[in-house]
Amino acid sequence: MNCVRIRNAASNYFIICFGMMIIHISLEAQVNANKVAGNRWSIESQGAIQWNVADRLPHADHIEMSGQKISLWLQYNIDGNKAPSFTRTFVFPGFRLLPARTIASMMYSVDDANLPRFLINDKLLKKGVYNATVMDDQPEKAKTVKFDGMLSIESTIGTSGTLTLKRSFYPSVDKALAIEKLVFINNGNQPVKLEMEYLLREVRPAPERASDGPLRFIISSINDGIKTIAPGDSVVFGISYQAIAGTSSTPAYANITQEESARRKRVEGISHLLRLESPDTVLNTMFNFAKLRGTESIFDTRGGLMHGPGGLRYYAAIWANDQAEYINPFFAYLGDDIATKSAMNAYRQFAAYMNPEYRPIPSSIINEGKGIWQGAGDRGDMAMIAYGAGRFALANGNIDSAKVLWPLIEWCLEYCKRKINDEGVVWSNRDELEGRFPSGNANLNTSCLYYDGLLSASMLARSLGKSDKQVKDYIQRAAQMKSSIEQYFGATVEGFNTYRYYKGNDTLRSWIATPLVMDIFDRKKGTIDALFSERLWTEDGLATLAGNSTFWDRSTLYGLRGAFAAGEKTKAYDFLKYYSQRRLLGEHVPYAVEAYPEGNQRHLSAESGLYCRIFTEGILGIRPVGFNSFTITPNLPISWNFMRLKNMHAFGKIFDMEILRKNGNRLIMHITANGKTQNYELTEGKRTTINL
Repeated sequence: MNCVRIRNAASNYFIICFGMMIIHISLEAQVNANKVAGNRWSIESQGAIQWNVADRLPHADHIEMSGQKISLWLQYNIDGNKAPSFTRTFVFPGFRLLPARTIASMMYSVDDANLPRFLINDKLLKKGVYNATVMDDQPEKAKTVKFDGMLSIESTIGTSGTLTLKRSFYPSVDKALAIEKLVFINNGNQPVKLEMEYLLREVRPAPERASDGPLRFIISSINDGIKTIAPGDSVVFGISYQAIAGTSSTPAYANITQEESARRKRVEGISHLLRLESPDTVLNTMFNFAKLRGTESIFDTRGGLMHGPGGLRYYAAIWANDQAEYINPFFAYLGDDIATKSAMNAYRQFAAYMNPEYRPIPSSIINEGKGIWQGAGDRGDMAMIAYGAGRFALANGNIDSAKVLWPLIEWCLEYCKRKINDEGVVWSNRDELEGRFPSGNANLNTSCLYYDGLLSASMLARSLGKSDKQVKDYIQRAAQMKSSIEQYFGATVEGFNTYRYYKGNDTLRSWIATPLVMDIFDRKKGTIDALFSERLWTEDGLATLAGNSTFWDRSTLYGLRGAFAAGEKTKAYDFLKYYSQRRLLGEHVPYAVEAYPEGNQRHLSAESGLYCRIFTEGILGIRPVGFNSFTITPNLPISWNFMRLKNMHAFGKIFDMEILRKNGNRLIMHITANGKTQNYELTEGKRTTINL
């Protein structure tokens, strides 16, 4: 298995200039610095961003694009002479290697030296630039890099610029296949002779190392041979990368146009769902891209549709945090059939491990559902599952699906109840960071997730016609847990009236945001002040631990969502704008990332779901309370006079939601479904119950 270790430009900058020193600067200084430096990228439309290659070179970045049977991780580099180069890494989640592990997907990397050679008027184009010994005055220079669900690079060849090359990269929607498309355009007055050499290259892991082998990785040229391009005309070449199983299997015919059309249709389909419209173009655009990254990374496996984080490691597997807690509750609003099925499958996979002895459900189910990983102790996984499944079941608005999920929710809540310690909070010897940072034997995150899971369960039990006794029991347990959270975790930490993350913790932690997300606002002022203080907020969002260089976007996204939910809309909006502009238009684009230094800011997909939830559950404060009902507590940024979510699929309906500022904190909400509009008067920061 080949793998590529990458440093992006942003990471290199911090390593060279600052080493492992963490940088804390004020928001004003951050914004001013960004204005001076300028964004590398610009928004072309809500569905496209573009970098016009001019200066600030060299620059390198990486991006991931996924289909149901493949993930394409692409590193692109533009050197100081504007010459582009690429390293392509292909991951095939359904092609498993031995030993069976989380990371045992078949994976290969291909750089430019391993591709078919091109000759232009009988002169060699090699590794992205003309071979210096053949034609050193005819370089290839990148002009633009564009991303719209597919990455495209446009270059000129030769000093006259009369020959243009447009490369684009995209995965197949439903095949273990990716395409690299190369379009040469003759802008000159003379015909151009162009040849792509034939290539058919095959690599096979040893049969003994293939789980269901033999497995094969094949690179092949498309439309190879000599072509003459008339002035004003163009020619299309291609390279396909695919995996197949079995020695007698025939590689799939790679139709460049059909695969590109299918990819565009999938991207546009996701874009059409749950569309955000606000006065802020950057937020609208990043929301649109977040939907794509969060939804494309779903793989068709032997264990059913499985959402996977990606990042060259996490495929054909599910986790209690990434899937059950982070992304699945968002899928309940999206309306994508593949996403909804993957969410239900994830919960079913976890439910298969329920047992009468209340041994813990595994943190991760791997290898297409055939194996487990349980190497991090008790991370609070049952609280994660109960929280996510409860919110998903209510917002999804389907009683039959809810009945399927109910036993899992009941079981997880009972597990947590049995783990409550003598001081009234939930015991767990790890958290979702799996021991990377101290978390004691009871952490704030686990108890908060359990608390919210109890609230959702009380509402779900009522909707399913469960006994009043059971409903009352969940409500009482939630009230007791809320009280215990305050008594056990409430503390003054570094001068802020907020929470300690675990007993004995005396340094601020980013996960103090969790109570705000669960509508626990007893210490909201001190918590928000701490989150946005110089102790926690860094140039890349919240530091995991004050004074430490490590950041994980997931806690930043929780923090922004919680700040809006708590009504701190001005400060939260300023930081959300800054964060979004950095992620969408800065040095490493266009998605939320996992972490740094671990993983080097890979674009794990569930974090993008958390980004979208800033808007649904943070700014709008939507909380499902029944199959066709929810509460809404809007906290729109003061400068916004409107916000719309169009084509929302939730609570058993398909509808558009529009909120208009009437005057001051008075709002008007229009909900339109099936051609009929219902109007509501809302007060900003106040909770209103909506029955559809």
